[in-house]
Amino acid sequence: MGTIDNSILTLILLVPLAGAILVALFPDRAKLPNWIALLTSLATFVLTLHLPFHYDLARGGFQFVVNKPWIENPAIAYHVGIDGLSLWLVLLAGLLAPIGVVASWNAIHSRRKVFFVLFLIQQTAMFGVFLSLDLMLYYGFWELSLVPMAILIAMYGRKDGPKAALKFFLFTFIPSAPLLVAILWLYARTGSFDFTTLQTLIAYGQFPAGPLCWVALAFLFAFAVKVPVFPLHGWLSDTYSEAPVALAMVVAGKLGLYSMLRFHIGLFPVQARAAAPYLIALAVIGILYGACLALVQRDFWKLIAFAAVSHLSLVVLGIYGFTFIGTSGAIYQILSHGVVDGALFLLLGVLYDRYATSQINAYGGLAGRLPRTATLFVLTTLAMIGLPILSGFVGEFLILSSTFGGVSRGWAVAASLGVILGAAYMLWLVQRVFYGPQSDLVSSKPPDDLHLGELALLWPLAVLTLVMGVAPSIWLPTIEQGVHLPPLITHSGPGFVTLTSTPMGGLR
Repeated sequence: MGTIDNSILTLILLVPLAGAILVALFPDRAKLPNWIALLTSLATFVLTLHLPFHYDLARGGFQFVVNKPWIENPAIAYHVGIDGLSLWLVLLAGLLAPIGVVASWNAIHSRRKVFFVLFLIQQTAMFGVFLSLDLMLYYGFWELSLVPMAILIAMYGRKDGPKAALKFFLFTFIPSAPLLVAILWLYARTGSFDFTTLQTLIAYGQFPAGPLCWVALAFLFAFAVKVPVFPLHGWLSDTYSEAPVALAMVVAGKLGLYSMLRFHIGLFPVQARAAAPYLIALAVIGILYGACLALVQRDFWKLIAFAAVSHLSLVVLGIYGFTFIGTSGAIYQILSHGVVDGALFLLLGVLYDRYATSQINAYGGLAGRLPRTATLFVLTTLAMIGLPILSGFVGEFLILSSTFGGVSRGWAVAASLGVILGAAYMLWLVQRVFYGPQSDLVSSKPPDDLHLGELALLWPLAVLTLVMGVAPSIWLPTIEQGVHLPPLITHSGPGFVTLTSTPMGGLR
């Protein structure tokens, strides 16, 4: 077992990449690229299942670590590992990949080799972001995650893919330039890109406070755009409208939120504390702003995009409230958001494939024609709006209760209003699409309810939302191992900042 533990993370990284190479080498016949991508993603998911079963909860910290020199000058290492923060995110990415492949089975008709090659490279990049503990290695995977998505949006956009792809690339690539400069500044002062080394040096006051603030801001800026945090959300609605379903469901929100927790708060706890009041304010504004805009949308892709702004802003509120319960709830909500949004993207993709429009007013009375679709859509909607016993409730409750008791009652009340508005726009969407009189579009087409393959994708996600709602204790103990809050008390020397305790203390 020790040999497997030593190589499991490397296998998780390399198997999707190997699959992409195989897809590129073999001819595009009889959906061979689809089968290679499916088998590759299933094999990767099976590998990720090794992690929760062999993670030592009593020991905590980074496990399955591999740390080997890669490039001598600059000193870049192949340093990977997981802890309670990244473990379930790796598993979630592994779960959504084969679902995304099957969802694309008949949706992608042309250039299938290109699609699945880029899709599998995207998977490697996502795993790399979650696993990397060397900042330059992390940056390489971070940048790699942008390229396949931009290309696929341009190639497979529904109406104006190239424009959406350009907007996505510029919005997410430009903030990466100051991030690279900040990483190189840290290396110039220490000679190391190693996360744990830099964390210790920063904790013990080895950097001047002024420049370190700018470095922390560069990290935060890159991550805030990727989430996105209001008002840096300008790319999201076009991306959701144009991105292939498989791509949107596997990427949405996770990379930026994880990076905030790992590399902003993890490396710069003092600066993160200083920025917290502003981020809390922006988060609450984003919750209300996204919800209000979702209420007035007439296109369901754009409605889901602004709903995502609202829901992801709630996660930011939980992260920068700096309470143990709120941070745990934020991580749990990232997982729930990935599962629920994945199911919702699949269902909306089904409607778009059947009726070739995303205009909400074109629908009506679908429940009578597509009862299985309606049932799963309602269940997914209830999970999204936080109905008790479903996954969305747990994270929302932990975040809002911790905000009310440990941050600000006013911000908690305002955020709760956003949650109420979330129920309003999602239930309005259900009512308009599935109930009421049948529209001409619905009446003019023969009923074509969910097929067996589509049900095989959606029911596991639906069951998972229920299990996450009634048994959060399966996930929370591991998540709590990954929650490390920065200390409240600091003291300053002449131009330097020193923590009274290290960030790994995990204050509760």
